[in-house]
Amino acid sequence: MLFPVYFEDPHALHIGTLPPRAYYIPFADATAARIAAENGTARRDSNRFQLLSGTWDFRYFESVYNIDTPFWEPSADRGDFGTLPVPSVWQLHGFDVPQYTNMDYPFPYDPPYVPRENPCGAYITRFTVDKSRKNLRCCLNFEGVDSCYYVWVNGTFIGYSQVSHASAEWDITEHIKVGENELAVLVLKWCDGSYLEDQDKFRMSGIFRDVYLVYRPADYLQDFKVLTPIEKGNAAITVDPIFSGEAFPIQYTVTDADGAVVARTTSNGAVSLEVPHAHLWNAEDPYRYTLTMTYPQESIAVSVGIREIHTKDGVLYLNGQNIKFRGVNRHDSDPITGFTISEEQALTDLRLMKQHNINAIRSSHYPNAPWFLELCDRYGFYVIDEGDLETHGTLFLYEGQNTFYETSNDPLFREAFLDRVNLLYQRDKNHACVVIWSVGNESGCGKSAEAAWTWLKTTDPSRLTHYESTHQYPEDHVPDKTHLDLVSEMYHSEENIRAFLNKQAQLEPQKRRPFVLCEYCHAMGNGPGDLEQYQQLFMAHDNLCGGFVWEWCDHAIYKGTDTKTGKPIYFYGGDHGEFPHSGNFCMDGLVYPDRTPHTGLLEFKNVLRPLRIRRESDGTFVARNILDFTHADAFVKLRYALVCDGVIVEEGDVQTPSIPPHGEAVLPLKLNIPNGHVFVRFRQLQSVPTAFCESGHELGFEEIELTPFTAKQPAPPMNSCGIRYERTTRAITVTAPSFQYVYNTFTGLFDKLTVNGVDRLEEPMGYEIFRAPTNNDRVIVNKWNFANYRHVNPRAYDTTLDVTADGVVLRTNWSLSAPARPPVVRGTSVWTVYTDGRITLSMDVKKHPGAPYLPRFGLRFVLPKAMMNVTYMGRGPYENYVDKHHASYMGTFCTTVTELHEDYLFPQENGSHAACEQLVLSDGMSTFRADATLAPFSFNASPYTVKMLDQSTHAYELQESGHTVLHLDYQQSGIGSNSCGPVLAEEHRLNGPEFSFGFVLTLS
Repeated sequence: MLFPVYFEDPHALHIGTLPPRAYYIPFADATAARIAAENGTARRDSNRFQLLSGTWDFRYFESVYNIDTPFWEPSADRGDFGTLPVPSVWQLHGFDVPQYTNMDYPFPYDPPYVPRENPCGAYITRFTVDKSRKNLRCCLNFEGVDSCYYVWVNGTFIGYSQVSHASAEWDITEHIKVGENELAVLVLKWCDGSYLEDQDKFRMSGIFRDVYLVYRPADYLQDFKVLTPIEKGNAAITVDPIFSGEAFPIQYTVTDADGAVVARTTSNGAVSLEVPHAHLWNAEDPYRYTLTMTYPQESIAVSVGIREIHTKDGVLYLNGQNIKFRGVNRHDSDPITGFTISEEQALTDLRLMKQHNINAIRSSHYPNAPWFLELCDRYGFYVIDEGDLETHGTLFLYEGQNTFYETSNDPLFREAFLDRVNLLYQRDKNHACVVIWSVGNESGCGKSAEAAWTWLKTTDPSRLTHYESTHQYPEDHVPDKTHLDLVSEMYHSEENIRAFLNKQAQLEPQKRRPFVLCEYCHAMGNGPGDLEQYQQLFMAHDNLCGGFVWEWCDHAIYKGTDTKTGKPIYFYGGDHGEFPHSGNFCMDGLVYPDRTPHTGLLEFKNVLRPLRIRRESDGTFVARNILDFTHADAFVKLRYALVCDGVIVEEGDVQTPSIPPHGEAVLPLKLNIPNGHVFVRFRQLQSVPTAFCESGHELGFEEIELTPFTAKQPAPPMNSCGIRYERTTRAITVTAPSFQYVYNTFTGLFDKLTVNGVDRLEEPMGYEIFRAPTNNDRVIVNKWNFANYRHVNPRAYDTTLDVTADGVVLRTNWSLSAPARPPVVRGTSVWTVYTDGRITLSMDVKKHPGAPYLPRFGLRFVLPKAMMNVTYMGRGPYENYVDKHHASYMGTFCTTVTELHEDYLFPQENGSHAACEQLVLSDGMSTFRADATLAPFSFNASPYTVKMLDQSTHAYELQESGHTVLHLDYQQSGIGSNSCGPVLAEEHRLNGPEFSFGFVLTLS
């Protein structure tokens, strides 16, 4: 080996690096520094900043032990080198393959050793030092390298570092010259630090964040700590400087958002600058001051948000106000660039978050790029800033043994645990958006984890501390949680949360701690379905401070376009042939990989709407403002629409009262309610423009049912044309001049529905109790499989026929059963064929008490593909279910079968619409119409069959069936979030002992 084996030495974490410091970009000029800090353009505008990112020379080695020549020497033969963009990950440029694993380590668990066949990449770039900088010091910065790296400048070894998502800096002044210089870097895929970086993500390697130089005077401000104490309404900005050598005087200037000076002083030590009548920072109003520090030859300017956070009696307060986190977990992820993320890409995420009422981000499970926090300061997001730490793979080292704390209790890694939280803190300590430090994620609760959160809290008592993984610890060590401010859990059920609340109520107030769900509502595929359930809990209890949905985006690798279907090809775990892998568990976000919103994000947006409106018993409407700092009339404009039987009959503006945060007021609106099924919908529009939302942007809506649906009886036929029937062993054929219907007495369903000589069914009608399992069905589907729900078939026991003046009445007793199982349901159907061709169904169904709850219950109609045009009166325009329906509202909607399909990357049940009262499918000439009678129904119209969705594993593989497949359902079970969360709530399961179902079919 031509260099030391630091990569298997847990005590060789950083060689030759400068002490970690706060992120900033120095300037030569104070005015330029201040303007750049205000505008977020420091990297672009500073003449002391030199970006080295670009196209570098690159060579990939299958093993670090294959390096047999010192490639870092300028005279080395590099004929085998190609090129690679920096920043990037080499797996997305043809070297090695991405590997997705959730918790399993991608190599044997044998710390601190990693495989001998350890791939690596050799990088070379050249940079020029201008002669104007020859008297300045030069510092080399790396912002992110996975997993560890060695650095040489002009052939001289400079140092080594690890911790993939942390910055590292070297003073290379003595190793450079005016003119051209050469930088060589060797990056290894794995190192001892990889045991601490077992995050749920694609595993990729390389220099994935920017590399740059900063030029400094001989004596400079190396680091500084900014605090913003607020006492009795008075605020200050305090600065504690750390110098590169001897202390020297610094001029400190604080300017407001208009550029006016509000405080100024000069000192060579710590200072406190009073800010009169301070405008405090929060996520709704992210007001920032600018702190400029000037001394000979250099100025540094940073934005400062003045805010204070603390807990009291189990409640979390920011600036004295009880707040709620309406948050998401966010990975750096892109289907083309991997976890190399530009500012433009990050702004796309933040823009979407703001547009969907999200106010908080957990940086799962590592620090984001340092400039990302500047964006969060600027645009207003609360951040749980998390250390680059996860050892989830220790959970299942040995079957049946609790080993989750194995690494976090191993003295071998104590230094590394503390190093990682130190790097986190030092870099990000001056950001207002960072309100909570998190040690890391899912690493068990050994002594090293405890030491890490204790160090964070004692070092920075101005922020809160967080660590979820405190529930599994060694038998010989009960952790001291004194320095943890929050009780944090993942995926707790409502029952468990209420148990926590009850337990907290038994404690003395000063011993209570706020509760946060650092992960909840696992947003995998079609889901989540329980967002509103959790939000109701959060709003009802002050010591629940909200949560962070898992997670923001689907992780997948873009592979081009499929030539057969024209769809984008996305790969997930296992698609690259890697082992181990965790399949499609990486596709669990609120947005698709390309940032197209899932319907789950639309659901989340409306669950987080700023006003909650209810109707009182006296008919008045009361609005509650759930914003934490903003008066309702300063942000929200209200419009109402009165909807009767799917049609807007009245609409207008409603004056928004001046409702203080968390307050309530009566809306000045009185309605005359017409006859019919009536709703009122209150649209909440943004009244003022913000950085990411124009005035008029819809923030959400509230829909309130004013009168209930009433059962409808079919009208008698208008004509009494001749109708006759013919009965055989298997069928009853009902014939009239314009139609002929064939009823199968073995199934209790129609095989043919012929109108004007054209059969409207391309296959016989069928019962359907199964659905293509959603990702959130991945647990219950095992019970469905045992019950053989995919394989049920009908059995009709007897059918009677009666002829009346209105038509023919068919009454059948039937059941649905699968091989090796008793009937799952039994029912009686009454079909009436009217003389005018209409068909009514009234069905009474009883479910077997021992059978698992049903995915759905309904009828399947396979119609011609041309029946593509859809009009429905019900809940739309987005897919919706019994629990997942808050993004949709009642109305009449026109669409197509193609548009109804939600193309999840892993095919599954999608596109259902509940609470429907009428449905019409048409090919432009003929129609297929269903009207609810006993109660509204659910429908699904798709180009794909349930079987096709069930058997496909990638959306791009799906080819249309050639039919329009219609399901008319009594109901589907809810969606929930059981892919990684609690079981589906009882009230959202189709599990009642009996129910009735009916509709009218009209074919024309």
